Formats: sequence, structure tokens, C-alpha cells
Amino acid sequence: MISSPFSFLRAATPEQRRSLLAASLGWMLDSMDVQIYALVLIYVARDLGMDDRTGGLLASITLLGSAAGGLLFGVIADRIGRTRALMASILLYSVFTAACGLAQTVTQLAVFRLFLGFGFGGEWATGAALVAETWPAEHRGKALGIMQSSWAVGSALAAALSMSLIPFFGWRGVFIAGILPAFITVWIRRRVPEPEIWLRSRREQPKTTGLGLSEVFSSSYRRHAIVATLMNAGTMFAWWGLFTWIPTYLKRSPEEGGAGLTLVDSSLWFIVLTVGQFLGYVTFGFIADRLGRRRAYLLYLLVAAAVVPIYGLARAPSALLLLGPVVGFFGTGYFSGFGAITAELFPTRIRVTAQGFTYNVGRIASAAAPFIVGGVVQTSGFFMAFLIISAAFLVSAGLSSLLPETKGKILD
Repeated sequence: MISSPFSFLRAATPEQRRSLLAASLGWMLDSMDVQIYALVLIYVARDLGMDDRTGGLLASITLLGSAAGGLLFGVIADRIGRTRALMASILLYSVFTAACGLAQTVTQLAVFRLFLGFGFGGEWATGAALVAETWPAEHRGKALGIMQSSWAVGSALAAALSMSLIPFFGWRGVFIAGILPAFITVWIRRRVPEPEIWLRSRREQPKTTGLGLSEVFSSSYRRHAIVATLMNAGTMFAWWGLFTWIPTYLKRSPEEGGAGLTLVDSSLWFIVLTVGQFLGYVTFGFIADRLGRRRAYLLYLLVAAAVVPIYGLARAPSALLLLGPVVGFFGTGYFSGFGAITAELFPTRIRVTAQGFTYNVGRIASAAAPFIVGGVVQTSGFFMAFLIISAAFLVSAGLSSLLPETKGKILD
């Protein structure tokens, strides 16, 4: 009898499954709330009078907020626990996503997007640490891959919401629907315990748990922190530059350099693209657990660098439909490995602080991506913008080769 590749889920403990579900739901709904902006950007810009640069700037503001939120929640999670920090981050991004639907000016929208970013940035590091500390080394990559794959589900959910709600309630109704993730926190509080490894760390080192960035940048961990941060900055720049503008690329008329798809078609094409994202996330975990984190990272980034410019040249709906899942697969799947790599590079007492720093400081660089790409789109067109994104993938591929292989690492 051939065992299923997902048999490890059936063999997991209830605690492991609940931690994975909690982190996956938080990340899925985080994705939904954040992706809504890209999907309604063309309508928000029309109603509030924004050009491409301003639209990109607001996305950049969200990423700056997420960088600050990631740093803050990393320290919080190392001090008060993973699940409590996870609940706080979900509540924060849910409330301010709904508030975006009430914005009357660009300034108001910018403020709401900034606070949304605080919660958005905090969710990944806390959720990734919760899963990494609950699952054993031989299945950690696969579990984190499943968690990361929920981002694609959230993106598809955002596309379905925008397609369903815009004709009846406009872009404001889509934002207001973003309050829904807040209800997940009730279940997390009741059913998801803190990881035993964190509780033990608190008992054994109550005064040193959560030392913060001073230890992250000590001689033992400084090189790993710098390389991981720069690598993630490159992938973040590429991802946010690409996926903030793909929905607009699909909807914009051919005379303006876009594909000219209708609202329904562009939403469906984007959902198909997220299917590729989902498969890329899940597959990466299996590849990383088999071949190692570093080689899997390098493979995905090199293919992404090659396929993105080709997507930028496509105009025919059939070509975009076929290329979309490939772009989604290789252009996002590598994120499944970052949680495993950073969890295995740093000890428990500073794990979420380190993950929050390396992941979210990368967002400071990536915060410029929507604005820069928007400017390039405005002056030189989508192909040139996608070429810049391809270069960012190549730089990150080179940096990934500088990190040590951590496959099979037993967490302290």
C-alpha cells in the first residue's frame, strides 16, 4: 500500500494540527485583507483621484507599517507567547481593513493602511514560530509549506469577494468584509496552547527570554541575520512589485499597456494564478525536506527570474491564463522555506525576534517596490517593470547560496 504524501498530517498530535490550522487561518485571512487593495486599486484610484505613483505609495505605506509591526510583534511574542501575539495581530489587521472601506480621502486611507500593516507584519512571524516549534524537524518544512500555501487561498478568496461584492457594494464593501478574520481569535484563544518548547524556555530562562536584537546581531548570529534579511528584501521587493500590479495589468486597456480583461475575467485569471501559488507553496515544503532548504530556494528563484519577463510580454488572454500559474508557482513558493530557515538558524529565546526582524526589515526595502514599479509602469510600461522584478529575483538567488543548510535541525 502506497502511503499518501500527507500521511504525516494524520500521524500528528491534536496540538500540532491545531497550531498549524491557527497559523494557516491567520495567514490566509491576512492575505485576503492585504490582497483586497491590489484587486480594488483601479476603482479606489478612480474614486479618490489617485495616479499610479500614489496608488503604489499607499501599498508601500502598508509594507512600512508591516515592517514595524513585525519587529514589535516579534519581541512581544518572545515575551508573552506565540498564540497571544497571533491573536493581537489578527485583530489589528482585521479592524483596519474594514476601516479602509470608510475612508473619504487618500490621507485617511493611508493612515488606515499603515495601521493595517502593523497587524499584517506581526502575523507571519508569530504564526511561523508557532508551527516551527510544534512540529518535528522531519516534517517542519512540509508543515510550514502548508501554512504558507494558505496565502494563496486568501488571495483567491479576496478575488472572489471583489468579483462578488464590487457590482453591488463597490470597493468599500470589499474592504468592510475584511473584518471577518477577527472572529478567528475566539477559537485560537480556546483551542490553541502555547508551544511546550517556548514554555520550557520561559521556565528555564525567565530573565533572558526575549533578549531582542542585541543577541540577534551578536557574533554568533550576525552573519545569518544580515544575509537572511537581504535575501528576503530581494524576494519581498520582487513579490510586492509583481503582485500589487498584476491585477491592474490584467484590467488595464491594451492602449494603456495592459491586457484589457473584464472584471470577471481578470478576477478568474487571478484565481487561476493563485492555484499556482498554492501548489508552489505546498510543493516547496516537500522539496525542502528532501533536497534541503538552500537548493530548493535557488531553484524557485532562478525559474521565477526567467518566467516573469515572459509574462510581461504576454497580451493574449490564453497566454496569460497558461503563464499565470507558472508565475504564481515559482514567484511565491519559496516563501515556504523562509520560516523553516530562520526558525532553524536562531535559538528559541530570540526566535520570533529574529524572524520578525529578518522578514519584516526586508519589507522596508520591499515597501519601495509598489511605488517604484508604479512609476516604471507609468513611464516605461509593464514589461520594463517586470524586468526589474526579475533582477530582484536573481539577486536573492545569489544571496540564498550564502546561507548554511539547516535541513534536519532539531530546535533547542
